[in-house]
Amino acid sequence: MRRFATLLTLMLGTTAAQAEPFATEARNAILIDATSGAVLMEKNADMAIPPASMSKLMTVTMVFEALASGRLSLDDEFVVSEKAWKKGGSKMFVKVGDRISVGDLLRGIIVQSGNDACIVIAEGLAGSEAEFARRMTVRAKELGLENSTFRNATGWPDEGHEMSVSDLAILADHIISKYPQFYPIYSEQSFEWEGIDQRNRNPLLGLGLGADGLKTGHTEAAGYGLVGSAKNDDRRLILVIAGLSSSNERSIEAERIIRWGFREFETKELLETGAEVGTAAVWIGAQPRVPLVVQDPVVMTTPYGALRKVTGEIVYSGPIEAPIKKGQKIATLRLSAPNVTAVEIPLVAGEAVARGGLQEKLKAGALYLAESALAALKPAPTTEGVATE
Repeated sequence: MRRFATLLTLMLGTTAAQAEPFATEARNAILIDATSGAVLMEKNADMAIPPASMSKLMTVTMVFEALASGRLSLDDEFVVSEKAWKKGGSKMFVKVGDRISVGDLLRGIIVQSGNDACIVIAEGLAGSEAEFARRMTVRAKELGLENSTFRNATGWPDEGHEMSVSDLAILADHIISKYPQFYPIYSEQSFEWEGIDQRNRNPLLGLGLGADGLKTGHTEAAGYGLVGSAKNDDRRLILVIAGLSSSNERSIEAERIIRWGFREFETKELLETGAEVGTAAVWIGAQPRVPLVVQDPVVMTTPYGALRKVTGEIVYSGPIEAPIKKGQKIATLRLSAPNVTAVEIPLVAGEAVARGGLQEKLKAGALYLAESALAALKPAPTTEGVATE
């Protein structure tokens, strides 16, 4: 599970002052370019807040993990308890004693936001909702969600049940990348159960933005919130907003921010996995130089137009003493562009270099003596001023 990094620092004109953040009415917000990991905008992103039904992303993650491991199948059935049937708020409208497949319960949670379906799942997997919530909290910490604690499976108001919008963005990215076989459920716009057809509340679906998930939320304490994602070509944005005053305001803000993110920024893969970007000198090695490669794809997001001006610089302390192991980190690639904070990418040895024999040691010794002699011949530095004429 990765944590996103703020790679972009926008500037005002030619000054060094940081630009004002993108203005939003949301109390908490974050917009991620999931392709590169760049944070395009954020507002109170690490504040722990009541997440309402957006915390159902963690409930569903627990189910996806069980499905992926083979401990559970979509055809498995869970029995509806009286507690699940009585639960208020958004409902799938299950009945006591019904046996419902995991596949239907997932749609009851994802599309209909059914609190009753969440409790059926929680009791079926963990025996009780309280135990399921405890497991959710433990797993969230393992996934790197630093500001998330769960008291229930539904997002129902409960003291201490909280998440940050940053955690929600990380979790959304995890779901999208880890479970592509299940993620399309989030783009389904309606689901019918017991003759009741309910629409997906995600306001981004169907707007032609490439939106395909994820979850809305609303309680009096939390306000109106949304975890949304959209993909255009090979570029994916993840948006989380919370604390808005109405569903209409949520819809307007979500569309406005997503469109801004696609319009004002661009993302490109600059280097593929294993690409060689240069070489480094080797000290007393079987080879005089070692290739420098990137371990992962290098993807960069910049304000629109700045990608054409990206420059790179290899930084290392050398020569690198042999022996060198393949994959050993020995340098850094520093990428820069106008009005963008420099991005530093680790560079590793593309191949192993053994320690040299007698001949390489003699060459190294001769080189050292030559460099020392040249240094001795250089005039001593002076503190006097330098004439211009």
